[in-house]
Amino acid sequence: MYLTMRTVWLLAAALVAIVAVPRPLTAVVWSSVVALLVGVDVLAAPSPRQLRVERRVPPSVRLGESVSTTLTVTNTGSRPVSVLVRDAWPPSAGSTRERSSLSIPAGERRRSRTTLTPSRRGDRRADLVSVRVLGPLGLAGRQASLLAPATVRVLPAFRSRRHLPSRLARLREMDGRSAVMVRGAGTEFDSLREYVVGDDVRSIDWFSTARRAEVLVRTWRPERDRRVLIVIDSGRLAAARLDDEPRIDAQIEAALLMAALATRAGDRVDLLAVDSRSRVQVRGESGPALMSALANALAPLEPSLTETDWALVASSTESILSQRALVVVLTALDGSGAHAGMLRALASLSRSHTVVIASVSDPGLARLSAERSDTDRVYIAAAAERDLIELEAVRARLRRAGVEVVEAGPGEIAPALADTYLALKAAGRL
Repeated sequence: MYLTMRTVWLLAAALVAIVAVPRPLTAVVWSSVVALLVGVDVLAAPSPRQLRVERRVPPSVRLGESVSTTLTVTNTGSRPVSVLVRDAWPPSAGSTRERSSLSIPAGERRRSRTTLTPSRRGDRRADLVSVRVLGPLGLAGRQASLLAPATVRVLPAFRSRRHLPSRLARLREMDGRSAVMVRGAGTEFDSLREYVVGDDVRSIDWFSTARRAEVLVRTWRPERDRRVLIVIDSGRLAAARLDDEPRIDAQIEAALLMAALATRAGDRVDLLAVDSRSRVQVRGESGPALMSALANALAPLEPSLTETDWALVASSTESILSQRALVVVLTALDGSGAHAGMLRALASLSRSHTVVIASVSDPGLARLSAERSDTDRVYIAAAAERDLIELEAVRARLRRAGVEVVEAGPGEIAPALADTYLALKAAGRL
């Protein structure tokens, strides 16, 4: 049961009657009459259990975009109803126009639309719909919560895709060169051209030379269909908020741009998210299906407040890869001494694979080290400087172990990683 404002105004009118006739019996009689009318109105109101509700929602929406959901209310009773509906969603779903008033004749249905503009990535769930059926007097009515479960998956925003056209242009420029110098084996034949002074005589194609009566050499291009494994560290460091967003969101943005670029280059891309256990695996997809699979798999990924098991990262990587590949590890460098396990794991992987560690740095650390306006801030700056020195030592140890280190802020890590990938490809290190 619920009361309307009409009941409130009737009770307020009782104050006027009591002032006019200041007797206790006046208040008792007036309150009894209002209570009787409310009871009659509630009994006369149709049962809200005769209503059936159904939500229709799109399966997914990208973070920052809006989507419309439809709530259908069906009156299965024999009487028309006036109903107030609240299509309730969690606050992070960003719903507007949750409440609507509907007049539904017997045996018919009406629809109400709610617009969602989610503010967080992941699954946004709604279960109950609150309905209020008004009585004929308009004083009170019946209320019920009806089950209508629905889920909208909020995909990553992928704001870094604005960097993709420029990187694809550079990739096409690399592929269009007549010859690309690549060290070692694992290259693909590109074309034949005339020999010029300085060419390696081992590249001469003697069969074609004999047939055409001119010296021809083979040219090569970087091998396509290489393996790229992207590893996202979803441990406790991924939960840190950088520029009002968790670090893991920046890591996901970088992973999506890296995957989009690598798959356009003809490489096979797999993804793994690990903390104390394996959280997400995307394998065996390519082309547009890869990006769709990555977005769906990474949408509900949340950081775990546990230490990352780097031995698990190394073993999982070796179990996935059967040949030399590019391993991109998206994590955060930590100067607190917790990096020993990471160093051992990445050093071991670098013996068999090309390893790139992409670290999302905290821009606040540099600001703290630069601010020295009072005594307290000087001590804070000293602590920040110590962290920066320890981080530089970690970077140096990683480079000595053969690991390529890319470090940038939340908004710059995605294009920086893409540039590193292109540089490695141009140098023939993939």
